Order: sequence, then structure tokens, then C-alpha cells
Amino acid sequence: MSRLSTLDMIAAKGQRKLSMLTAYDYPTARIVDECELDMILVGDSLAMVVLGHEDTLSVGMEEMIHHTKAVARGSKRCIVVSDMPFMSYQVSVQQAVENAGRLVKEGGAQAVKLEGGMAVLSQVQAIVQAGIPVQGHLGLTPQSAGQLGGFKVQGKSAQAGKQLMEDAQALARAGCFSLVLEAVPAPLAERVSQAIPIPTIGIGAGDGCDGQVLVLHDLVGLFDRFLPRFVKQYARLGQEMREAVSSYKQEVEAGTFPGAEHSFNMKQEEVEALDQLLQKS
Repeated sequence: MSRLSTLDMIAAKGQRKLSMLTAYDYPTARIVDECELDMILVGDSLAMVVLGHEDTLSVGMEEMIHHTKAVARGSKRCIVVSDMPFMSYQVSVQQAVENAGRLVKEGGAQAVKLEGGMAVLSQVQAIVQAGIPVQGHLGLTPQSAGQLGGFKVQGKSAQAGKQLMEDAQALARAGCFSLVLEAVPAPLAERVSQAIPIPTIGIGAGDGCDGQVLVLHDLVGLFDRFLPRFVKQYARLGQEMREAVSSYKQEVEAGTFPGAEHSFNMKQEEVEALDQLLQKS
């Protein structure tokens, strides 16, 4: 099975909807890949849903590379997109290109994602010119949540919507192969999707986008500190895991696990010989 390409994603616009999920390790990457989604995002959301931080700002390049490596080993078909973490691209264009290169060269990603519009155009252009595909990210950009007043819907006013549209068009011109729209009003996301030649990937942006992305831990019910309105839970694995762990504890305490079927045996003559040796020692 050959891996999809960013050109495949662009060609899909207007032809079919694109599917994308996060993954942060080898086993979940394998599952997503085997289900034949289009893209896997190694999101900086791993800071919250995997590493237990309060926000996405705490994760660094070494952690992103570490998790991207694991995902890349588990993916044969999907495009692996790795998030550029906070302060890995904001300082300078050179810094942005070097860190994007590390995510590809060391991490094994096929593309990188970074947040922002006009302010990061130079970085986007330089990364693309270096031969690395870039996915943009507008709307609610978690790395800038403090500046945005928290995790709130963005682009609700006409003026804010116009600015987001201009940012989206600029990112498309700069060479992005796709664009994540997070927590954006559906009418605005639909208009942006129609106005740019690259696919939009929505998360809390309505059904007018060219594709959708969710955090896997939200989708399967493994992260329960909070559940964003735009998430649909397709399973409740967290509760199932609690029940499984509780059953294990009860069986261990009751002495019913492990059973004979979970144990290894010895030939009786070897047991007798062992007992004789132990008695002599």
C-alpha cells in the first residue's frame, strides 16, 4: 500500500471529504492507518491528553520528535503531519526551517503544521521552499489562546471574518497544502473553503469544510477533563478501561487470576528433582 501525498489531498478538494485524526504513539497510529484515513496529526495536544499538562504550550521539539517517530513507524498509508510546538517557529525564519526539517528528518513526518496567518507567512514560505509541505491553522489557535482570551470561537464578527479570510488566502498563496480551521462559525468556514484552492480541515467549523479532524482521545472517550462542544464521542474507552482495571484488581485480590491457563508448567519429574535439589541446598 503506497502512502498518500499532499498532492492527493489537494486533488481531493471538491471530490471527496478528507478525514484526519490525531495519534501520538505506534499502536494508535497503526489503528488509524489501518482504517484508511487520509492524514494523522501528531498534535501538540499531546501535551494535554498524553503528558497531562494544562495547555499545549509545555511540549517541546524533543517530545514532538519522539512521538512523531513512533507514529511514523505505525503509519504506512496516511500522511503524517507533525505540529510545530510553541516557540519552535516564532523567533525567526531560520529557526522555523531548521525545526521543520528536524520533524521531517528525525521524526519521519511528511508535513508540518503551524499556527497563525499573516504573522507567519515568511516562515511558511521558507519551509515550503525548503521542500517541506506545510499545513496552516487558523481560528482558535491554542498556542495563542491567552492572547485570544481563552478557548473561544473566532471570527464571529464580520470584520474578524474578513481578516480570517485574508489570512487563509495568504496562507494558500504562500504554499500551504491544506488549512485547519478550528472553532470558526460554520458560515465563515464554508466561505473560506469556497474561496481557496487548498482543502480546509475543520474542527468545530461545521460541515462546509473539505475535511474534518478530531483529537483521538476525545473521539474514543479517553480524555475526560473536558469535552469540547464540537466533539462527538464514538466510544467510551475510558470507562471500559476503568472497569477492566477494577476487574483485574478484584481477581488478583481474590486469587482467581492468574489461572492455570495463564501459567507455565514443568514436567513432574523435573519438579521432584527440583525439590530434591532444594532440600540439599
